[in-house]
Amino acid sequence: MQNSETAAVDHGLDRAALAKMLRQILPAEAVLFEEEDLRPYECDGLTAYRKLPLVAVLPDTLEQVRAVMRLCYEKNVPVVARGAGTGLSGGALPLENGVLLSLAKFNRILEVDAVARTARVQPGVRNLAISESVSHLDLYYAPDPSSQIACSIGGNVAENAGGLHCLKYGLTVHNIIELKMVTVEGELIVIGGRGLDSPGYDLLALMTGSEGMLGVIVEVTVKLLPKPECARLTLAAFDDVEKAGAAVGRIIADGIIPAGLEMMDNAAIRATDDFVQAGYPTDAVAILLCELDGTEQEVGDQLQQVRALLDDCGATEVRVARDEDERARFWAGRKAAFPAAGRLSPDYYCMDGTIPRRELPNVLAGMGAMSKEYGLPIMNVFHAGDGNLHPLILYDANVPGEIERVEELGSKILQLCIDAGGTITGEHGVGIEKINQMCVQFKSPELLQFHAVKHAFDEHELLNPGKAVPTLNRCAEFGAMHVHEGKLPFPDIERF
Repeated sequence: MQNSETAAVDHGLDRAALAKMLRQILPAEAVLFEEEDLRPYECDGLTAYRKLPLVAVLPDTLEQVRAVMRLCYEKNVPVVARGAGTGLSGGALPLENGVLLSLAKFNRILEVDAVARTARVQPGVRNLAISESVSHLDLYYAPDPSSQIACSIGGNVAENAGGLHCLKYGLTVHNIIELKMVTVEGELIVIGGRGLDSPGYDLLALMTGSEGMLGVIVEVTVKLLPKPECARLTLAAFDDVEKAGAAVGRIIADGIIPAGLEMMDNAAIRATDDFVQAGYPTDAVAILLCELDGTEQEVGDQLQQVRALLDDCGATEVRVARDEDERARFWAGRKAAFPAAGRLSPDYYCMDGTIPRRELPNVLAGMGAMSKEYGLPIMNVFHAGDGNLHPLILYDANVPGEIERVEELGSKILQLCIDAGGTITGEHGVGIEKINQMCVQFKSPELLQFHAVKHAFDEHELLNPGKAVPTLNRCAEFGAMHVHEGKLPFPDIERF
């Protein structure tokens, strides 16, 4: 087996030679190789790691993408596909010996079928743009990551993104029906279809969340849903984080599946309320945002049930949004949590782990203890309904040694998730950020199967190598070289 972290490094081409070859199949302006032109592509949303690609290309036709892939395959050049660059795990981090393939120009909505409730879109289309384009039909696209105003649908597929309403309506994998993909050899294939089911392996699910390691997505057919007749948002304040966590389990256990069930701690409440004036109770230790949707009768009945449950769980205040404007403000605060964190601290490190809902109180208490131990503030905002945590560790990268301490704390948080019966990621992907923790969560036979799947699609490991799935050698080394010993996951990557 090749080592995915060192494969395809000996293609023997320098920057000028590769750029010359690419300009024979692409317009000159679509091939970037000067340092100032490459800087915008040196990282994704995980800005702690940066690396300049050898060359970046911006094709705008399917045939150009296929030509780029054929050339790179022939010359043994690795390729990293990039969407909007909003990912938070380093999945779009370029390779210094490879091509950065930007799909930003693939930004058209190709077809909307209001009867079948589907939309066929290119991968560079923004998540929110889909819902905006079909709003007049009283339809929308359900997955709504906090970055939906900027993130692209291709990246959503690559990471299997969720969002505030994924509890009831599912992740990306539950809301797409067909993909068009270019293989590492440049072949165009169609995965999935318009029918309810298709024979053979479920390759659609395999591709969703594959982090650009199996192919380059060039078209996505998404499901559209009718706008609910009624949507009501309840805000509940608590004087204890663990009480709020317990209330989440009570709501689900009572048979209620909210459209969204989000939680924020006091640091997040204060930061976001100051940022967007959401109208949150800033003295609360934690708040829950619980949205119910459906028919007027259904929502009305469930609303009474939820209010009683929240009171029984010790809520100090329960407030129902008075109108659509207040509902929008409550959600705006939650969606603005990440940029709001940037106003509290020079830097923040956004984690992504998932745990069983019943473990929320214990894990939140554990993170609180870790925060005190390391002297690093943690701002908690997350999809409480499905246990997808997004703790934001606040720090200053200019302080020597602080980012190493942040990584150590982040590693312990992910270990806490695993110990609670959860997983190291819910929707941000593994990328390079969590590749060492894959060694903790999975055993050697499982990792070997992951590599076998990778090799079935990409035998020479040219697609996004070194990401998501660690080699067994790496895992053996990780057992003796943890982050707290000062060893970086990728020591040759430029740190910001």
